Amino acid sequence: MNSPLAPFSFSEAPLDTAALQRALRDESCGGFAAFEGWVRNHNEGHAVTRLEYEAFAELAEKEGARIVKAASEKFGVTRAACVHRVGSLAIGDVAVWVGVSAAHRDEAFRACRFIIDEVKHRLPIWKKEHYVSGDSGWVNCERCAMPGEHEHEHHHEHEHQHTHDQAHHHSPVAATPDYSRQMALREVGPAGQARLRAASVLVVGAGGLGVPVLQYLAGAGVGRIGIVDGDRLEPSNLHRQTWYALADCGRDKAVLAAERVRALNPEVRVESHVLRLEAGNAEALVRGYDLVLDCSDNFGTKFLLNDVALRLRKPVLFASVYQYEGQLQLVAGDAASPCLRCVWPEATRDGLVGNCAEAGVLGPVPGVFGCLQALEALKTVLDLRGQLGDELLVLDLMTMSTSRVRIRRPESCPDHATARVLRTQSVRPVEVDSVDIADAQIIDIREPVELFEAPTPWDRARHIPMADLLHGAGGKELSPRGKYVLVCASGRRSLAATEELRARGFDEVYSLRGGVNALARRPVT
Repeated sequence: MNSPLAPFSFSEAPLDTAALQRALRDESCGGFAAFEGWVRNHNEGHAVTRLEYEAFAELAEKEGARIVKAASEKFGVTRAACVHRVGSLAIGDVAVWVGVSAAHRDEAFRACRFIIDEVKHRLPIWKKEHYVSGDSGWVNCERCAMPGEHEHEHHHEHEHQHTHDQAHHHSPVAATPDYSRQMALREVGPAGQARLRAASVLVVGAGGLGVPVLQYLAGAGVGRIGIVDGDRLEPSNLHRQTWYALADCGRDKAVLAAERVRALNPEVRVESHVLRLEAGNAEALVRGYDLVLDCSDNFGTKFLLNDVALRLRKPVLFASVYQYEGQLQLVAGDAASPCLRCVWPEATRDGLVGNCAEAGVLGPVPGVFGCLQALEALKTVLDLRGQLGDELLVLDLMTMSTSRVRIRRPESCPDHATARVLRTQSVRPVEVDSVDIADAQIIDIREPVELFEAPTPWDRARHIPMADLLHGAGGKELSPRGKYVLVCASGRRSLAATEELRARGFDEVYSLRGGVNALARRPVT
């Protein structure tokens, strides 16, 4: 070892502990304490032949230096260092060495214990055991950092005075992400963690589905996450979007979500896009990521993502929720797998089926499906077994019943991407800012209970609930040659109904932008 000794370093060669001790000697110090972690020949009933250590060296060296510096400042020691082995170690080899020189014994003991505990908890170092049986496995040795339970290591202390160790308590210090729990899984390990770190995922929507998705992807250590959301947080969001706070209302969700990701895992590179995914930007956004997760609440976005994914050959994991039930589907994006339009050839217009604001939802429902969506995303990145294939997973949380629907790819599917992707809508206006259109009949399509709470402000308006207008007798009474302005609470349902009637041949039907709720900001005619 070269002197002076670095605060924290790795070594592929066996450690010369005597030389390490000499490098920390200081004539002004009256106490010296050292910790040595040795490789032993058994663990939890398994006969061990050797150990193998791997580390994310660049990160570990920086964080290790911070730990040693924190110990020096906290306990007032003169010199301290830690050296950790990497590579293959034989039985009896020293795996880790910590040395501390201090003016007095107590500071040296406590600083030494602090350093080894923090190193075991905080640094990205992984241990693989090789057994006499020929098997091997990555193991979690977190108990090595717990007082009184050093099963793999033995305390070996040296000092200039006779003394005994004392229990210590230290205040929390800045921590780094610890993936040891998931890396303990045989299917993950260091190789899987490296795959997660190299992955990039685009999450479209930072609401009820997007919040748990982002939490678990960031927690798992996905290297780069993009967030697309053009909405601002509202108080009505908080019962299901519990990552946010009431004081955050009015702020952009994409920005808020990015802040939460950074706070949870500073290692993640997060990119926020405060915009709505549309035909003009979808392809550019999707192209830059390995996997896309649709966490939106509207059909237009879902089908646009489907078509762009087919065009770019990108996988998209879809989730949708309606009241107490929801569904998951993976569109692999390859030439053989089915897509969203294989199930629904034509996209359902937004507003014809209520979203959370219109149909209502209990907070845990999107939370459950967001968690499932995050799990499927991790399975995809890690290439784990049991991934969703050519099927639609449907879960009813009221009855806890689950069904899997097999999806067949029809011969016409190759036309989906080419015929519909980035298709622009009609140039004819479908929304108007006023009902004052010559010869136009006003039709309020809200439900009776809505009219009771907020009556129609126009005497000449006719009331036909949307279901009756599109599927009942009410719609049959209207002439395709007539002129109509449809009105609802927010303008969302009226826009969907307008587009549906336009598709049926009603050329002069319009939707009042913003609906009745926006009348306070507009003159009433």
